[in-house]
Amino acid sequence: MANKVTILIVEDERAISNFISTVLTANGYRTIKTETGRETLSLITSHCPDVVLLDLGLPDMDGLEVLKSVREWSNIPIIIVSARGYEREKVEALDLGADDYITKPFGTSELLARIRTALRHNSKPETGDSVPSTKFTTGGFAIDFDKRMVWVDGTDIHLTQIEYKIVALLCRCAGRVLTYDSIIEQIWGPFAAGDNQILRVNMANIRRKIEKNPAEPRYILTEVGVGYRMSDAE
Repeated sequence: MANKVTILIVEDERAISNFISTVLTANGYRTIKTETGRETLSLITSHCPDVVLLDLGLPDMDGLEVLKSVREWSNIPIIIVSARGYEREKVEALDLGADDYITKPFGTSELLARIRTALRHNSKPETGDSVPSTKFTTGGFAIDFDKRMVWVDGTDIHLTQIEYKIVALLCRCAGRVLTYDSIIEQIWGPFAAGDNQILRVNMANIRRKIEKNPAEPRYILTEVGVGYRMSDAE
């Protein structure tokens, strides 16, 4: 592999940092390690890593401040890897621009899957003259953005206009958690933010239409207290 994907590991606990580095190296990634927020900012500009794994509890500055600073000038994929499991902090990190959030302890398979998702998302054109993908599929679910049609196991699914907008938004960001407020703002506008009930009602209707068992969804997954994620199964 001539040009290995580079992962910047920002973690002040050396045992965890070394473990993550060993796992990533064994899976073909190149790693860079740092323990401080200030060095993180320097390394991002000098080494241009492909993904950043960012711990929040750094010795010199809060990881959220690092995230906020990077997002002022870069869209590099940033995955928060933290022992802080509070919903409020997850929401804040995602709203500040984190691509994903993993709570310690985590499995290596999950970490690798999240990194692959972040890399795929970063490779997709979001603006400009490039033509974005007009279709998305995962398992038996498929959507055609041009035709505004949705199928599950080959069966055409009728969605209302609002339901389609929600599903299309989640599909375009497949694999990423979208917070409740961000979904509401993009679908109903900024003045509706904070009213989760309207989103929950529509999501319940969507799941009844696309899921075999709405109580155990396969396609649109819930990050409790945070938001929703469209499955991005390979």
